[in-house]
Amino acid sequence: TGPMSSECLGNLLRITLSAEYFENEYLSLSVIDQSGIAWELDEAMASQCGYTVTYSNWSNIEFRASALSCHSRLEKDVFTVTIQIKASHTPDMKNTTTHLKSTSCHYGPWSPRELVCESNYMEVSVRREVPQNIKNLIQGELGDWTHGFPEAKAGEASIWQIVFHQPEEKKALLVSDAWSAGYGLNTMDTRVLLRIPYTAAQIQLVKVDLFLQAQGITFSAVRSSIFYKQGWMILVVDTALACPIDGVDYANKTIIWTVPKYIQPLSSGATSFKDVLVEAGVDLHKLSAKEMASRKYMLSNDLNAITMKIPIGAEGGYYKTSVSSGQHGAKYTINLFLEHQWEDNKWGLTKHTIIKEIETPFEHVEIVITNSSNLSARLMNVTVGTFLPDVELVNLTIEGAPVALPEAVQHGYLTYEIRYANRSKAYVIQVSFDAPSIKKEYMRADMRAYTLNVTLAFITHPTSETFAVPVVMVSAVKDAVLPSARGFCDGRNLHLIITHGNVDQNWLPFISDWHLTPEAAQKYNYRLRDNGTHLAISVPFLSSHVNYEDFHTSGIKASLHLALKDGITLANKRDFSVSCRFSPSELIQCLPNGTVVITAVKLAGVADLDTSLLVLRDRRCKPSLVTEKTATFRFNVNTCGTSRKFNSTTMMYENNVLYFRAGNDTPVYQLKFVCWYAIKQTVDVQYESKKNPPPSIKPGFGSLALSLKLFKEKSYSEPYQESEYPVVKYLREALYFEVELLQPKDSRLELNLDGCWATNSLSQDSLPQWPILINGCENSKDSYRTIFHEVNYSLRVKFPQHLKRFEVRMFTFVQGTTLLQE
Repeated sequence: TGPMSSECLGNLLRITLSAEYFENEYLSLSVIDQSGIAWELDEAMASQCGYTVTYSNWSNIEFRASALSCHSRLEKDVFTVTIQIKASHTPDMKNTTTHLKSTSCHYGPWSPRELVCESNYMEVSVRREVPQNIKNLIQGELGDWTHGFPEAKAGEASIWQIVFHQPEEKKALLVSDAWSAGYGLNTMDTRVLLRIPYTAAQIQLVKVDLFLQAQGITFSAVRSSIFYKQGWMILVVDTALACPIDGVDYANKTIIWTVPKYIQPLSSGATSFKDVLVEAGVDLHKLSAKEMASRKYMLSNDLNAITMKIPIGAEGGYYKTSVSSGQHGAKYTINLFLEHQWEDNKWGLTKHTIIKEIETPFEHVEIVITNSSNLSARLMNVTVGTFLPDVELVNLTIEGAPVALPEAVQHGYLTYEIRYANRSKAYVIQVSFDAPSIKKEYMRADMRAYTLNVTLAFITHPTSETFAVPVVMVSAVKDAVLPSARGFCDGRNLHLIITHGNVDQNWLPFISDWHLTPEAAQKYNYRLRDNGTHLAISVPFLSSHVNYEDFHTSGIKASLHLALKDGITLANKRDFSVSCRFSPSELIQCLPNGTVVITAVKLAGVADLDTSLLVLRDRRCKPSLVTEKTATFRFNVNTCGTSRKFNSTTMMYENNVLYFRAGNDTPVYQLKFVCWYAIKQTVDVQYESKKNPPPSIKPGFGSLALSLKLFKEKSYSEPYQESEYPVVKYLREALYFEVELLQPKDSRLELNLDGCWATNSLSQDSLPQWPILINGCENSKDSYRTIFHEVNYSLRVKFPQHLKRFEVRMFTFVQGTTLLQE
């Protein structure tokens, strides 16, 4: 059909511009006059010259021209209108393409008076009668036109004037002034024309009351007369106008349009009326009674009014998208017209054409969102719509940021449009399950939920209204890999190694209700390491977070329980535990000097046990060191009610750790322990001396710079910093010391340690003292001997002979059963 099509519709001509042809283009519309000059059209010129530009059927542009428009060429009963369209892809209208369309239409015969009520102007044209002598005119019917004569007589010769008759005053304008004010006036061989925009200052609003119409119907009306002065003759033309501006009601999903038949000032001076013709239609096409019935239209012509009833949604109209308070909806639009012809004893035949575009109130329309995700392809596929053709998707909001459609691909989003046979459309959004903006959440068993959360922004054409559609779509996929764990124990620690899955990225490790962070682990001397694929936890056997479940001759059963919790809700997601039996020797030390150190632990089944209230057989013997789950006693075998037994080779000492509830002499907790000592023990030591030459040492004098450091691990890689003192350690836990000769840096020197001792205070001379090294050797009286470690060359150690490293087990000073503290 090309870019433009035209139609002749009585005294109007219509040219339609194809929305699809001019899609995404900027347009400039001009009218070509008889001299070939192009007049660019704007709203003011359109209403003054008899042009209407509107949209129909989802963005088609419709141009209508009156047969008596400013630039039409009128020859006999044929009028011709030529328009020029310039189209460009840019708003500056560069590189335009020009299209011309010329259309000729036949119209006739003309009625003595013809009125047109267009959407943006009112028009009246009347037949010019043969001029009469002013005297004869006055003798005919003066009416109120004689009031216009003084103004006409004051005008210049051969100049048309228009006089507006208002209740308060009469106002006369010269043609040039009226044209400047936006009125359209013209005279032809046989007709006189007046065209008035609805915004004109001289328009009066007239209310016409009808039966069953509570509010009445409002008309835009103008009482006016046009004068032409020529010599001694004056031609007076009545150019009254009236057009309805309301009269539309809605009931039972039906549009009801009511138009009164005879209205002032159109009937002024007439005393008899007769209907000649009432016709109606849609889009300026007249419909027969049969066509109306097939569409379920109703047209009634009563004594005082003409009424049309149109079912909302009926053929002939169309729905267009509307937005109210950001909500998507629709309005039904239909362009009705009514032609009423009547005869009266003043004008003869009057033809009144009314064009009425009716738009129903906003109605909310729910938007359907369909999830058609392809689980095997791991692709989320969401269809949004359907929409009417006047809707366009303009951008997506992804993770709070608006993204234009061309850029959405960079975020993993593919969008495309689906068009259906009825011209409606839908939009499809595709995005991979693995896109960064897709939220992944563990559901249950082997299921994960993938959530698409994106907002689609739309615009309507041509009204440029905007609305947004939030899309939250969840797809459940069987691809969850839960974290797994293995546990084991060595002689002194419990270990858990957790293998991460694909659902625990935001899960946190907890022991009981204690969040196990690296800082917290360091505080309790636990080891916590996470390399991204595995989480490893090591906890000493005697620790606050270890549960002790039972005692047996084979050992004590200890367990470590760890939970993984959701990082936001702290809901429990996964539980792991490791249980091992540890040797009873970990709880007891029988020292050669007759001192016994026993550690009692709180069993999980005795929840209310207070470890500080544990005692030995002699209840005066209380623990020297207490934690939440342990109590440590230090005493001599000859005290605290300890019993002893002998046989030929050994001597056995026995005691009990007991717990009594108040007012009850029967213990609810009892831990029996025994120490065996050999009565006679012989150790054979083979010694062989070598004839080595005696070392030669030359005495000398000077100052030496030494340092003594405590390290965290056996690797001697990280010393404790000054801010970390005092360092808290459990009994028998290893302490790693390093002594270094700082100055002088002489490779011929070697550092040898003679003596090393521990005190109970910062003073090296205070008492009590315990020797750790004696004459460069470990203390033979120590239950746990000092261990020397070899020093090798490294980046830090340039002279290994300048360093000495040794390991000491943690101990404390006691006096009897009392812990000595500074």
